[in-house]
Amino acid sequence: MLKESKGRKILSLSKVSVLIIAIILVLSVIGSVQAKELVFKLGQVLPAEHSWGICSSGFAEEVTKKTEGRVTIEVYHNAQLGNEKDMVEGLQLGTLQMGLIGGGSFQDLEPKMGIANLPYAWEDHFHAYRAFDGELGDKLLGLLAEKGIVGLSWWENGFRNITNNKRSINTPEDLKGLKLRVTPIKMRLDTFNALEALPVPMPFSELYSALQQGVVDGQENPLAIIYSNHFYEVQKYLSMTGHIWGTAILVISEKDWNKVSPEDKVIIEETAKKWADEQRKMIRDAEDDLKSKLAEKGMIINEVDKAPFIAKVQPVWVEYEETFGKDFIELIDKYRK
Repeated sequence: MLKESKGRKILSLSKVSVLIIAIILVLSVIGSVQAKELVFKLGQVLPAEHSWGICSSGFAEEVTKKTEGRVTIEVYHNAQLGNEKDMVEGLQLGTLQMGLIGGGSFQDLEPKMGIANLPYAWEDHFHAYRAFDGELGDKLLGLLAEKGIVGLSWWENGFRNITNNKRSINTPEDLKGLKLRVTPIKMRLDTFNALEALPVPMPFSELYSALQQGVVDGQENPLAIIYSNHFYEVQKYLSMTGHIWGTAILVISEKDWNKVSPEDKVIIEETAKKWADEQRKMIRDAEDDLKSKLAEKGMIINEVDKAPFIAKVQPVWVEYEETFGKDFIELIDKYRK
């Protein structure tokens, strides 16, 4: 009887061991399948041929390859997933996983994110890079993280310049009475009010037809956007005012970021920074070429003495110091020197 009892115990233990091993194997397989099923949609509002489109696609392909399919990123260009405001909301609600979004579009979420839109904040691209790759950028991404959105890398939209159908803009006085479409962001509107233009807030999707129909006289955007959206077909004058340097941020919702394994997070972060550098280089390298192409399309291009424009927008800096805080304004001054 004792021998039989021991035999039964051994048999029972063997069954338990087999069951445990089977459970571990099943969980392992499920975990493996789940890891391979991370599919993230990444939205951006510009054409696929713009540097945002080219480099976001490059980023997505490289991440998919380096993670061996554990993380797949699908890119949607041309505002297929909504405008930037829609995408910011989607990131918070969990209906969108990733986005390449202009920094100014996060202002409703966190007012300090608008600091990049201060007029004439940066002398050149590299001044801006030092700030946003440094302490200023880290602090801003920290504020964004508190809202449930993780910033992976800072990209750019380049310096904004003015086009219109009336005249070349050489001094602030040339802007008087000009109806200019401006991104519907309060500080942008305040900037052009300070310059005595007539700013008209309008969604980007409506801009081409508004220029074509004469609803507005002009608009302001970086060269790459002016060219890729064929504004030369409906605009005559391009003035190189360079009044705002535009940021962009490659972001992912915190909820989806937490699904990514530690090793794949490293891959995504490194790849995001690599393609940010590539995108910035594309913006810089394309400037002279784009001016030549726009001139070939018939646009009249003029350089601008920025000093009188800088003086004219100083009240905007004073007004927004309270919004951004003295510490952030001092950070900008630190990197400008």
